Amino acid sequence: MSFASRARRQLVAATANPHKLSEIAAILGSAVELLPRPSDLGEVIEDGPTLEANAQLKARAVCAHTGRAAVADDTGLEVAALGGLPGVRSARYAGERAEDADNRARLLVELQGEADRSARFRTVAIVAFPDGSELAAEGAISGVIAEASRGDQGFGYDPVFVPGEGDGRTFAEMSPEEKNAVSHRGRAFQALAAQLGL
Repeated sequence: MSFASRARRQLVAATANPHKLSEIAAILGSAVELLPRPSDLGEVIEDGPTLEANAQLKARAVCAHTGRAAVADDTGLEVAALGGLPGVRSARYAGERAEDADNRARLLVELQGEADRSARFRTVAIVAFPDGSELAAEGAISGVIAEASRGDQGFGYDPVFVPGEGDGRTFAEMSPEEKNAVSHRGRAFQALAAQLGL
């Protein structure tokens, strides 16, 4: 039976981040059953030069390990005043073992006194299939970096990112549903869902 003909599609999630997993599950909806990342799969080194390359590394590693279709994404925050940084290194901006708060703190320090606080969130999502084929989709949203963290929803840079298509709130001040409706990850996975025929 082909992937497209299954009543409920199964995808193995490459992420072990529970926040990201819940977002992806909410965006894809009930037509997809997200299987957890195998606990015996070691760390996948994300050393690709682009978001797409890192998403491919993760999706292909999980697919090869499980023999099942796997889904992965990589997301970067691109800040104009920093020449597009942190970009592909967003998750490790303050160091290899940095926590979300550390990354936000470094970003806010580097933007102190900066008039241009424009930024863009970009996500690349990829499904890798056992036959070697792949699907890819991208989503992005522009906005600005707030002067300080606001809100307790979301994760990552959400407390400091104010989407341009919103009402002045950060992603972390929005409900999950509000964020997913306009976010970079929401757009990437909605586009991926369309390619999957969901």
